[in-house]
Amino acid sequence: MDERGAQVEPLKIGLLGLGTVGSGVFQIIQKNGEELAQRTGRKLVIKKILVRDLTKKRAVEVPPELLTTNLNEILDDPEIDLIVEVMGGVDPASSYIRRSIQAGKHIVTANKELLAKNGRELLSLADEKGVHFHFEASVAGGIPVIKALKESLAANQVSKIMGIINGTTNYILTKMTAEGVSLESALMEAQAKGYAEADPSSDIDGYDAAYKLLILGSIAFGSRLDLAGVYTEGIRKVTPVDLDYGRQLGYTLKLLAIAKETPAGIEARVHPTFIPNSHPLASVSDVFNAIYIEGDAVGELMFYGRGAGDLPTASAVCSDIIDVARDSGAKKACSCLHVKKQLPMANTVTRYYIRISVQDSPGVLGQIAQKFGANDVSLQSVIQQGRGEPVPLVFVTHEVSEANLERAISGIKALDCVYSVDNIIRVEGEA
Repeated sequence: MDERGAQVEPLKIGLLGLGTVGSGVFQIIQKNGEELAQRTGRKLVIKKILVRDLTKKRAVEVPPELLTTNLNEILDDPEIDLIVEVMGGVDPASSYIRRSIQAGKHIVTANKELLAKNGRELLSLADEKGVHFHFEASVAGGIPVIKALKESLAANQVSKIMGIINGTTNYILTKMTAEGVSLESALMEAQAKGYAEADPSSDIDGYDAAYKLLILGSIAFGSRLDLAGVYTEGIRKVTPVDLDYGRQLGYTLKLLAIAKETPAGIEARVHPTFIPNSHPLASVSDVFNAIYIEGDAVGELMFYGRGAGDLPTASAVCSDIIDVARDSGAKKACSCLHVKKQLPMANTVTRYYIRISVQDSPGVLGQIAQKFGANDVSLQSVIQQGRGEPVPLVFVTHEVSEANLERAISGIKALDCVYSVDNIIRVEGEA
C-alpha cells in the first residue's frame, strides 16, 4: 500500500537470461522478497524468464511455467513493467532492449559491451519514450559507482577517474607480482578457477575495461565518449622482468582505466600502468576492483569491492530494480549534456618506463640519452645492471607527451647499438 493506504500493484518483471547473473537476480528476489517489498512499497515479481533451452539444468530452481523461449510472451504482456537484460553481448540483446523500450517497458541491464557500442541510441530512445534505463551492474559488479557519479557526486566537477575495473587481469598481475610466474601460467590458473574465459582476449587485451571506462567517463564528464577514441592496450607484453624492475623502482603494475578532463579535452585510455606502492590502488589484489575519483568539492574518493560474480553483480541489478519500483529519480536516462573534445593518445602527457636491450660497450648510454634529449624527453632515472650481450637498460622519464616519446623511440630503434626496445609501460604518480 502507498502512504494513503491504497493498494499498489506489484512490479512485474521480464528477465532476459538465466545464466550466472540472472540466477543471482532470481535468487535475491526470491530470498529477500518480503524485505524488498517493505523497502520499495511494491512487491517484486518475476513473471517470465527468457531462455534459450527450456530443458537445461539451472543453477537455481525455477518453476517451469516461468520459462519461455519466445520474447513476444514478455513484450506483449501488458502486466510486465520492467525488462531486466542479463544475457550479455550485443546481439540479440540490443534489438531485444530496443523493442522493449518501444513497448514502453523500463530497462535494467548489466551489459557493458552493449552500452559502450549502442548506448547512445538506446538511452536516447528511452528518453524519447519516457522510460527508466538503469545500468549500475555494467561496471564493477556490486560497487555502486554509477549511482555515486550520477547522484552523490552530481554537485562536483570530476577531473579524474582511475580504476582497476577488470578482475581477471588484476588476478593475473597479482599472481605474477607475488610469485614471479609468467602471464601464461597465471592465466591458466585464472581459467582453472573460473576467473577467465576459455577465450580471455576481452579481458587480457583490455576491451572489457575499455567498455566500462567509456560508461564511467561519459557519466563523469557529461559528454558521450567514442569507443574508437578510447586507447586500449592489454597485458600481453608484461613480463616478470618488468615487474621486478618496477619493484626496484617502488612501483606496482596494474591494468588501469584512466579518464581525465583537461583544458584541451578528455583523455580516455586503458593500459598497463606502474603506480607508486603508496597509492591506494596498488594494494588492490586478486579479483577485486577499485575506482579512484577526484572531484573539485569532495576531493579524493575510492570505491572498492568485488567487481564480478553472480551475487555482487545481481546486487547491483536489484538496486536498479528497486529504483524503478520506487520510481525514484528523474526518468531521463542519458546524463551526457555536453559535447566535449576527446583527445588522441598522441596528446596524452604522462611518465614512462622503458626497457631496452643494447650492446655492452662504452658510449651506448650517451647515444640513447641524446635521442631522448633531442625529442624533449627528460629522464628521471636509469637502471643499468649486469654485463654481457645484450645488456638491459631501464629508463623512467619525467612527464612527456606520447608523440614526443614515440619520436624518441623511433630514433633509438635505428641506433646500431640497440638490439630491441623490449617494453614501454606508462607511469602514473611518483614513487
